[in-house]
Amino acid sequence: MPSHDAPFDYESAVMACARGERYALQSLYERESRWLLGVALRIVRDPQQAEDVVHDGFVQAWQHAGTFDPAIGSARGWLYTIVRHRALKAVRHPGRVVSLAPEELARWSDATQADAEVDDRGLDVGSLERCLDRLEAPRRACVLHAFVDGFTHEQIAERLATPLGTVKSWIRRSLVALKECLA
Repeated sequence: MPSHDAPFDYESAVMACARGERYALQSLYERESRWLLGVALRIVRDPQQAEDVVHDGFVQAWQHAGTFDPAIGSARGWLYTIVRHRALKAVRHPGRVVSLAPEELARWSDATQADAEVDDRGLDVGSLERCLDRLEAPRRACVLHAFVDGFTHEQIAERLATPLGTVKSWIRRSLVALKECLA
């Protein structure tokens, strides 16, 4: 398995997928599948379903690689967007086979642009974890519930028994703090 820290040209790999070059999909899969499995598992909370989500996400990435636009966001962020939203839809619509249309991929890639910028600066997971650890526990929980678990602000407020406005404020302020910490 390749090192996650070694340089890798995600954009070229996605463009190669668009040309039908299977090795590119294999390279993406070998590089990101275990990380994407973690994202999916965190959302769907079932190992078999998470594996299905990741598999289906790679199939969808293969089929729609031609719709990737590097002007909108990074290729890695685009791939994570596909898997994350497939996982969220699997939770919201159990038993249904769902896929993102190309226009949905473009719309959702903006949501992962911040993730892509963090990765493009070469920050490691350890940096993000250190910055998250600096947040107060309830604020950290809000951020993780929103961006890892895929919960809505309303779901977070209910889960933490905290007013909705407070949850929104904590998330907004925590994101500013994380951005400053990671800069």
